[in-house]
Amino acid sequence: MDFTTLFLSHGSPMMVLEDTPTRQFLKDLGRTMPRPRAVIVASAHWQTREPVLGFAAWPDKINDIYGFPAELYQLAYAPPGAPEVAAQAADRLGAVCRRDPGAGIDHSIWSVMSLMWPEADVPVVPMSVQPRAGAAHHYFLGRRLAPLVADGVLVIGSGAATHNLEDYFRRKVTAGIEPQVAEFTAWLAETAERGDVAALLDYRARAPHAEHNHPTEEHLLPFFVALGAAAHGEATRLHRGVDSGVLAMDAYGFR
Repeated sequence: MDFTTLFLSHGSPMMVLEDTPTRQFLKDLGRTMPRPRAVIVASAHWQTREPVLGFAAWPDKINDIYGFPAELYQLAYAPPGAPEVAAQAADRLGAVCRRDPGAGIDHSIWSVMSLMWPEADVPVVPMSVQPRAGAAHHYFLGRRLAPLVADGVLVIGSGAATHNLEDYFRRKVTAGIEPQVAEFTAWLAETAERGDVAALLDYRARAPHAEHNHPTEEHLLPFFVALGAAAHGEATRLHRGVDSGVLAMDAYGFR
């Protein structure tokens, strides 16, 4: 698959253990994509006031999860870091960026990477999001990273196409897709695939049920980093699915 950046919905970390369509999609994606020299992963679960990049040579696995089986905490996944790539990225982001030599990889990073590259041989640079800064801020962070993409670095945004946990915990696993979720994800796919960046950046005003599906923005903000870093902003929805009727597991590739 010839995509320069990705947005991946990571959902529950249980997908690392359970046989789900998203798990199989991620495994297949890792096998079919050209292997990058490194990945920069904008994580919905690393939230900071200003952009931060991880500079660790061997980032620790962070078990930022609660109430899961012991097997998930014991999962060993230890890819190398990429300090040189992190330095290049930090230079591109400029004075707004902070460098963290001890940053590890949280579950929004290790859950997807362990499925795509189970040998843990693809170097990773974690990147934070700024939950109050909005879509345009993250899009322009991505634009600054675009030259690295041209040099073989893959930018991944790891978040969720919809993320209303209140809905998730009150719904049954077998529940049908919530209409509000279906309408929002259809709008997101149609708008992204026609390359309407202005509408995407204004999604909270233009998309149906935007605030309901994203009461807070942190899980969609990685989408805009990936969109901005893409060479042309051309999007393809690579995978679709909904967990418990409300958490959309959609994935996008950008050219």
